[in-house]
Amino acid sequence: MKTLPDQNKLFSFQSVLGALLLAGVFAFSVLMLTKVWPYMSYERGEHFLSTKTDRVLDNPWFLAGFYIHITSSLWVMAGGIPQFIPAVFRRKPAFHRWTGKIYVFSILFLAAPSGMILAFFANGGLPAKVGFSLQCIVWWLTTFTAWQEIMQNKWTSHVEWMIRSFAVTLAAVSLRSESYLLYYFFGTKPIETYLTVTWLSWTGNLLIAEILIRTGIAKRLVNSFMNFSEYA
Repeated sequence: MKTLPDQNKLFSFQSVLGALLLAGVFAFSVLMLTKVWPYMSYERGEHFLSTKTDRVLDNPWFLAGFYIHITSSLWVMAGGIPQFIPAVFRRKPAFHRWTGKIYVFSILFLAAPSGMILAFFANGGLPAKVGFSLQCIVWWLTTFTAWQEIMQNKWTSHVEWMIRSFAVTLAAVSLRSESYLLYYFFGTKPIETYLTVTWLSWTGNLLIAEILIRTGIAKRLVNSFMNFSEYA
């Protein structure tokens, strides 16, 4: 029987890392829930809704798009991180597939299409509308391509496209953190901050994703998913 000298040590490290990531997912999910829950009162004065005119708030397309987007994006972000934890794949492959299908379905049929609706009503004029629209298109295409690749058993390519997809998913986090940094540390005006993060939040994430992919992280993830099956 083959043995790996540092196998136990590696498994221990990955178990700790996986536990930390899962704890992070839980904490992040709770945080996002606290952001989303106030909108369930359907009050027009809630933070984001207060920036919209009565005409927009009376539009059923906007309301449908808004509530579908904030609810579906919540579990998309929470469900995306476990997809990249090798221990989850090895120990609970059915869970990996099940949550992966939810992730893909939610983006393709709920989060991205509803995001396109919201992009039409975006503040900031044409630059913001185009930025958010392109984000949703790229989000949909990267997720769909990731799904196509796994259907053809192209593991490395699948992981690469999932990295790109999740990079766009995390644009919601980047948008808020970058807005804070630009406004409070660089003193940009509100409209300048808004228009900058409209584009930077997802293009910056994609750039980081491409750098990670070029360094071979996708292949290493696939190896982590599969390597130890023959030693079990």
